[in-house]
Amino acid sequence: MKTEIFAITPPFTQLNTPYPATAYIKGFLNTKNISSTQADLGIEVILELFSKKGLQDLFSHTDLNRSVDIQKPKSDNAKRIFALQDEYLKTIDAVIAFLQGKNPTLALQICSDDFLPQASRFSQLEELDWAFGAMGTQDKAKHLATLYLEDISDYIVECIDENFGFSRYAERLGRSANSFDELYDNLLKEPTYIDHILFSVLKEKIETVQPKLFLISVPFPGNLYSAFRCAQWVKANHPEIKISMGGGFPNTELRSLSDERVFEFFDYITLDDGELPIELLYHNITHPVPVEAHFYKRTFLLENSKVVYRNDAFRNNYKQADVGTPDYTGLLLDKYISVIEIVNPMHRMWSDGRWNKLTMAHGCYWGKCTFCDISLDYIKVYEPVAARLIVDRIEDLYAKTGQNGFHFVDEAAPPALMREVALEIIRRKLAVTWWTNIRFEKSFSQDLCLLLKASGCIAVSGGLEVASDRLLKLIDKGVTVEQVARVTRNFTEAGIMVHAYLMYGYPTQTIQETVDSLEMVRQLFEVGILQSGFWHQFAMTAHSPVGMYPEKFGVVKDTEAIGTFANNDINYTDKTGIDHNKFSYGLKKSLFNFMHGICFDYELQDWFDFKIPRTKIPADFIEKALNDGDHFNTKATAKVVWIGGKASAEYFTKSKKGNTWEMASLTFHDKKETFTIQTNKKEGEWLAAILNQISISNEKVFTFQEVKADFEQELENFELFWYSKPINTLREYGLLVL
Repeated sequence: MKTEIFAITPPFTQLNTPYPATAYIKGFLNTKNISSTQADLGIEVILELFSKKGLQDLFSHTDLNRSVDIQKPKSDNAKRIFALQDEYLKTIDAVIAFLQGKNPTLALQICSDDFLPQASRFSQLEELDWAFGAMGTQDKAKHLATLYLEDISDYIVECIDENFGFSRYAERLGRSANSFDELYDNLLKEPTYIDHILFSVLKEKIETVQPKLFLISVPFPGNLYSAFRCAQWVKANHPEIKISMGGGFPNTELRSLSDERVFEFFDYITLDDGELPIELLYHNITHPVPVEAHFYKRTFLLENSKVVYRNDAFRNNYKQADVGTPDYTGLLLDKYISVIEIVNPMHRMWSDGRWNKLTMAHGCYWGKCTFCDISLDYIKVYEPVAARLIVDRIEDLYAKTGQNGFHFVDEAAPPALMREVALEIIRRKLAVTWWTNIRFEKSFSQDLCLLLKASGCIAVSGGLEVASDRLLKLIDKGVTVEQVARVTRNFTEAGIMVHAYLMYGYPTQTIQETVDSLEMVRQLFEVGILQSGFWHQFAMTAHSPVGMYPEKFGVVKDTEAIGTFANNDINYTDKTGIDHNKFSYGLKKSLFNFMHGICFDYELQDWFDFKIPRTKIPADFIEKALNDGDHFNTKATAKVVWIGGKASAEYFTKSKKGNTWEMASLTFHDKKETFTIQTNKKEGEWLAAILNQISISNEKVFTFQEVKADFEQELENFELFWYSKPINTLREYGLLVL
């Protein structure tokens, strides 16, 4: 199984689905006929650790009955877990198989309350019973099984490795690490218990694959320590293998890297899109040409004991149409673990089930938000993929993985492209499920949302950020709160779940604006047009407009010094002097309750243990915004599409008071019901014919103006007909104006 390139994601990211970076690279390498293998070492280490043998070794390593002088005093919780070790050994393999979807009948046992050993994580059950009591048996069992795993995780953190975490490892060492010193010192220490499990998995992979180039993708700070440990082991045991780091962390954090010690572990670090940099590395390694003939793309390396940045290749980046379809071959797709940690609907979707990851467009079509890294290529360089190619990739991945769930990982999916993708999915009669990130812009009309739903879209997430029009303008978000309300209503009424990213502590934000923002969020949940949300505190980054021009936003950088290692997060002082941290608990607690449809009648003051001002937002602000929405005004260039079925027509004569006229009765079969509309005969004949022409199954798409012109060839008063009861009925069942 020797291959030229071996790509990994080091521990830990998600338990339920692979991080897609290596699959994207493998898909590209396939187009170049370069052999490659990939592995997600995170899930493989988890499966080694959370197994009967893994727990036997774990409990043996932490025998709490040994002499106390070589053990720190352990908590009662750790002692309880250790005492119940036989119960954990008995249940662990069955629980993991259940979370992998392999023995769903175990749910009944798990829910019986006497199957799983219970430690401190289960103490919250009584409080949360109302929250997940409405879940089905499978979901409730997943939640209980997740608490069970978290109990074991707590034991590992206390007794084995304080840096352990399911979705991150030693994250503190990677977060805002301006200096390499602390991480380097930790790498010089004896490997941890978790490190040894990682090494055993890595050893088997490297000896099987025997690559010439070893790629390590580091998406987050919580992958950084393990990435260096992997590189360290390969350097020590297989010095002939070249090692390169890429991914989200170096792309944002390591752009000013200058510490030579990093290259004791890595030969190369590449930035931004990885396809061309990796192809050039591969050719430099495999083709015996003089070093001076080597060319690089966005690559750090060591030359004459100094860190240099090489970007001397004249070739342009590959177009998105040419990078291939992500290839998940080699990843253990049937062994990922679906968990339900918390009741937040979007976070639950994120961690439950396996999603194929795809991208509609490279970069962000808006690219203006002042808190975002819009100066970097992954945001700045916008390049959409053709809708047909996107759906080709959907079909390809569906066939290869057997999974029909897709998460489009765009910064913000473009509405026009989402429309074309949806039309193409429906046209090809594909049964898929998908969700993505958006901007809450007015393009998301009721009809577009209905189309997206019909194509399989189940959820969208978008940044409401600070629900204040002044601050949204300062952020350059390009939306207003009223507009967000109308768009979230359109999605909700179409049956698409909406999650909002919420922000507090933005530069110059006043206490009054924080309170008013909370009131806006309360009203959005109360009227039922927002189903999920998450508050996070503003963080200043070096590559955002706020980080580059802080004086424009009323903040002062605490230091101007650039570190030799990671440089992204910036400490700053807000001239308002407000301590935004103190709002965190109240904002998150209120949101938790709002997501469960309760506590809307609480005073905002009730969420905080310090005095806050009364909100200045009228209690009916969102309700009025919804009622004052855009009036129906159809553009001549709008596309008219019928996504319903073919009509069966009957014609009859109607008479009244001596007058007779011919009528048409058109019957349609919707998925849920059968309905009939009636018109006069001529209008009915035209309608039956035009519905066939504008059917989604046809390649040609008609504009509103073309439909109007077709009607007016033989009939009159198109507007009167278009806004009549029969057409309004069809609008409810799939006659869409896009």
